[in-house]
Amino acid sequence: MTRTASGTEITLASGGYRARLVTVGAGLAGLTLGGHDLVVPHAASELPRGWLGKTLVPWPNRISGGTYSWAGSTYHAPVNEPQTGAALHGLMGWVDWSVVHADSDSATLGAFIAPRYWYPWALQSWVTYALHEETGLSVTITSTNVGSEAAPYGASSHPYLTLDLEPCDAYSLKVPASSALETDSNLSPVARRPVGELDLDFRSARLIGARRIDHAFTDLPEGPWSVSLRSAESGLSVSLESDAPWVQVYSGEEQGRRGVAVEAMTCAPDAFNSGEGLIALEPGESASLTFGIRGSLAD
Repeated sequence: MTRTASGTEITLASGGYRARLVTVGAGLAGLTLGGHDLVVPHAASELPRGWLGKTLVPWPNRISGGTYSWAGSTYHAPVNEPQTGAALHGLMGWVDWSVVHADSDSATLGAFIAPRYWYPWALQSWVTYALHEETGLSVTITSTNVGSEAAPYGASSHPYLTLDLEPCDAYSLKVPASSALETDSNLSPVARRPVGELDLDFRSARLIGARRIDHAFTDLPEGPWSVSLRSAESGLSVSLESDAPWVQVYSGEEQGRRGVAVEAMTCAPDAFNSGEGLIALEPGESASLTFGIRGSLAD
């Protein structure tokens, strides 16, 4: 383990898979299969763009306007996306998490989410990464309410899936969701719509092309579902599997469209206001999100 600008770097290996983790943001800094990139990587010495690989707790996505109400009180979270006026991606993306455990193919990082004026609840969070030569990378995010009052809570992670950093215009994308959220000019949710009405029907795989995507998808199949990308030219494919009720898909303009962010989410964007999927985490209660990333090489 080496100390870097992104905290401590941890390397995992199993079969043909290699993963690099960083403790700042409990982040995924790289994942390869047979030397082929499955997520957009970043050097541990650099500040990653677009929340690349970060763990997103205690809320994913956005709080529109940075303002929300809970149990009769109103809170004002700092706006960190000025162009949309939103509070993005929780509190822990730029915090240096502690290494709880690390070995050759798995690691657990932990952090205390201290109460603050705009989120006055105490949580303990852990992220476990486990690599397996057949099933790829498994990621589990667990948080426990260690305070005395119920806390609003949601979780996600922000990997950008890639096919060896090829431009995503050439990717075939499959998203098994029948609904997506229409958004306004500030990317705040307006309404849930059938995917066909938004030209976002990827239930059958199709090319991304020049299309710009930055939408939350839902009405996913019961049980585990999979969002997949495939390159017709190389045959390389990558998928993210979860049973979460929401998934954000973003065509990666922040990464030069070299990958597609696929973010399994426990709740909808702006759930702190809409309540859609928001978890009321009671004292002593825990909530977990699990997803997996696996690749497949051309035959």
